[in-house]
Amino acid sequence: MKTLCAFAACVIVLACSQIFAGTEQTRTEATTEELNPQRFELAVESGFLFGAFNPPADYDIGAEFITARVRWGVMRRDTWLRGYNQFYVSAIAEPIFRGIENHYFGLNLGMRYNFVRPGSRFIPYFSGGLGLGSIDSHPEVPGGQGQDFTFNILSAAGISYLVDDHWKISVGALYQHLSNGGQTDPNPSLNLFGPQVGVSYSF
Repeated sequence: MKTLCAFAACVIVLACSQIFAGTEQTRTEATTEELNPQRFELAVESGFLFGAFNPPADYDIGAEFITARVRWGVMRRDTWLRGYNQFYVSAIAEPIFRGIENHYFGLNLGMRYNFVRPGSRFIPYFSGGLGLGSIDSHPEVPGGQGQDFTFNILSAAGISYLVDDHWKISVGALYQHLSNGGQTDPNPSLNLFGPQVGVSYSF
């Protein structure tokens, strides 16, 4: 009987040691995967932007983006900055629902930083970039843009949800500035704010 109890105790100790060893390994692997997600990402994002500080005309603009991102740089220290960078290129198509002009097309290049919390599927982010594009300007109309060629500034902040190793959904807020950089006078520019949602696939 004593031999049987000793054998059972050994089995239990061995099983527990294997369970704890497996847990530690899984945690280490999870940490590595959190900070080393798939290198490339393709996203489709949509927003609705409202004009601000754009007298005399109000603007409502649809913001459609196809964005390619590549992971570049990791912050491994266990601080609130823990996460990774992404360099991105966005193609922009924007119908203007209300305003002087009718549409805007452009490109934007920039950086996005993703804050990774241990064991969390939620990933806060912020991004910013510069670009250029073309708007169907109407300089003859008061408040209209002075020319078709236009620079753009984009910044965004929000949170992504990691569905699995490949898919993420995100929701956030977007700011966009359009201006020709003073190449015409007047140069009224546009300042736009609004919500944005998106879905991305990593590979």
